[in-house]
Amino acid sequence: MSIEVAQSENLWTETPLIYSSHISDIIGCSAYLKLENLQPSQSFKYRGISKFAQQCKEKHGPLVHLMIASGGNAGLAAAVVARVLGVKCTVFLPINVSTDTQQALRKQGAEVVTIGEFYSQTLTALRDAVKKDTKAVLVPAYDSPVLWNGHSSMVTEMQRQLPRQPDAIFCSVGGGGLIGGIIQGCKNVGWDEVPIVALETTGSNCFYNAIAINTRNFTSKVPIMPSTEVEDSSPYTVKIVEELHVAIPYMKALKSRAASLGASSPAPGVVRMAVDRAGGIKCACIPDEMAMHTARLFGNDHKILTELACSTTLTPGYNREFLSLILGPTFSTLSPEERKEKCLVFVVCGGVKISFEEMREFEEIVAAVQMQSYWRVQIGGEETQVPKQ
Repeated sequence: MSIEVAQSENLWTETPLIYSSHISDIIGCSAYLKLENLQPSQSFKYRGISKFAQQCKEKHGPLVHLMIASGGNAGLAAAVVARVLGVKCTVFLPINVSTDTQQALRKQGAEVVTIGEFYSQTLTALRDAVKKDTKAVLVPAYDSPVLWNGHSSMVTEMQRQLPRQPDAIFCSVGGGGLIGGIIQGCKNVGWDEVPIVALETTGSNCFYNAIAINTRNFTSKVPIMPSTEVEDSSPYTVKIVEELHVAIPYMKALKSRAASLGASSPAPGVVRMAVDRAGGIKCACIPDEMAMHTARLFGNDHKILTELACSTTLTPGYNREFLSLILGPTFSTLSPEERKEKCLVFVVCGGVKISFEEMREFEEIVAAVQMQSYWRVQIGGEETQVPKQ
């Protein structure tokens, strides 16, 4: 593809939506996988970030310098599209990002700066650097309507690819870019009533906390503006975003191995869209070990490696009781024949932060907790246990 053509056309790939016989057999209904791991940068992030980058080049010209703070996947999306467009790109990473991820960025021609223990510190350093470069544009990793609009294209594709409207769409959530795109995409195609299930790992669940504090712990369908005062033992502090009339939690620490979900706070605009959405958002959190277990099962079944941020999405597909608790009585009380008619979509969001070595490590970690017969999860404000399956 030439640079001239790239500026006027979408750069992302229309990804396959495949039927999963493995997951369908487990949960008793039709399960489809939206394979965003097949994007040029191996994650859904390429959709929105490529759109943002194209607009930057059109506005600022070929000397524009794309600069982004990332845990890895957003940075790789920016690096890939910068190479396609022929523009400069610098990626700021937290110091704990793997050498493999840094090498992947450099292979695409990006400059790499490692700074900060957490993403929020890395982002602060990036903002300072952007101020010093007159040709620099700060590329957001997840908090931008342009990104959400780009990500929404996957739902447009789903509408064409599915036999009918789905009964639920499952995705993982970090800062909220993916779910923001799915919410926007559902609005675009008339699926506002389709339930969206947002999954996170415990310890990196800023979006779950955001929905909880804006809905009185999931008990109010009308958004409630809470106090910013929280107990000292709370895992987050709270700030009010006055222009959107929402409260945003800021995690004091991130305690999950799912690094790609490690945002300290969610995008306020996405939180606003979520609490206003007619079909609502169903939120759940799982332990890292459950995501690790699912990554191994999915890899064995589908021959695809997934990082924890991606396998988190798939956990309800590998645990029938967990799925029933998330979707509630209207689903769990269905007869086997009625359940077979249901259609669920799991967004395989992709990501490059996985290796065979890590998969072997996951096996050891999961084996160490094998004596425990259940997983401890949180669903819509309630903590419960689901049996291991």
